[in-house]
Amino acid sequence: MSETTPLLVTAGEPAGVGAELIIRTLGAVCGSEENNFPPMLVVADAGLMQRAALRVGYCQTDIDGLFSVHTSISDYLQTNRLSSELAILHTPMPLVESLGEPNVENAPYILNTLEIAAEHCLSGVAAGMVTGPLHKGIINQSLAGTGKAFSGHTEYLAALSGTPKVVMMLATEAFRVALVTTHIPLKDVATAITTQNLIATLEILQRELKNTFAIPDPQILVCGLNPHAGEGGYLGMEEIDTIVPALQLCRQQGMDLIGPLPADTAFTQDNIANCDAILAMYHDQGLPVLKHAGFGKAINITLGLPFIRTSVDHGTALDIAGTGKANPASMRLALETAARLVNARRFAA
Repeated sequence: MSETTPLLVTAGEPAGVGAELIIRTLGAVCGSEENNFPPMLVVADAGLMQRAALRVGYCQTDIDGLFSVHTSISDYLQTNRLSSELAILHTPMPLVESLGEPNVENAPYILNTLEIAAEHCLSGVAAGMVTGPLHKGIINQSLAGTGKAFSGHTEYLAALSGTPKVVMMLATEAFRVALVTTHIPLKDVATAITTQNLIATLEILQRELKNTFAIPDPQILVCGLNPHAGEGGYLGMEEIDTIVPALQLCRQQGMDLIGPLPADTAFTQDNIANCDAILAMYHDQGLPVLKHAGFGKAINITLGLPFIRTSVDHGTALDIAGTGKANPASMRLALETAARLVNARRFAA
């Protein structure tokens, strides 16, 4: 993989804060000595990005020199690009955005940006991708009647890449939390936690911690599902029937695992300091703790894909879109982390 291979960035929901966060992060460093990013190519409607630049304070004269707009990836690769320019892979959007008000007619455009980015990552033309926040409800509204459903970036990118199993992990500078189940109703969680699923999750987490994060012998803390990790079966049998047998099999493979521990004590400072990742059984078991500790300073990483993918730790923030109040810290961290992980994979290859 060439050192000039770009990272692709998708802006997500046009009515939200994604485009302005990209402008505030990448636009601020274009042409400056502080720009330590690899080449970045934003997969988005060029008009959306230009309007976002106006909203965050650029004047029209500045905008004319800020962007280089490309109609294809080959056009981008063949063009002599200036470090002062923010490159856009123009992907037409049907309707001009109305801030704070997602429009279902723009939902296919959002999915198209993901498909384009994933296609170029899979072909090796791009090094990886960073995704801005999208609105799951508006996308599912557009899919109504098709028999299809959209549960999130993680699952959609897995399907696009033909990856049978991926793992969602959020990370701050202090700790990492991975999930066995992701965007499913709470009533379906226990059924989804099978021995096979748990083992596959741990295998991916172990492999990525070693290969991508360069942790030679990762230690993983595993949460139980039930209160008090089942209290010996009195508060649920999932630990005895499913989780403990899965951990035993994984330990036989050489994994260093702690648990299952009750989730209400798993996230103590000592536990966080003494493990490399915590594996939670479901979305709202682990992520509220991590986001409380580092909201706006965390990122989402999809483990198990054939390419690097990171994202912000927040949603579309429709209520503050265009106000300048959205914090770009998570977007910057997602971009920096993607660049670092791409380099780690390159050197490990």
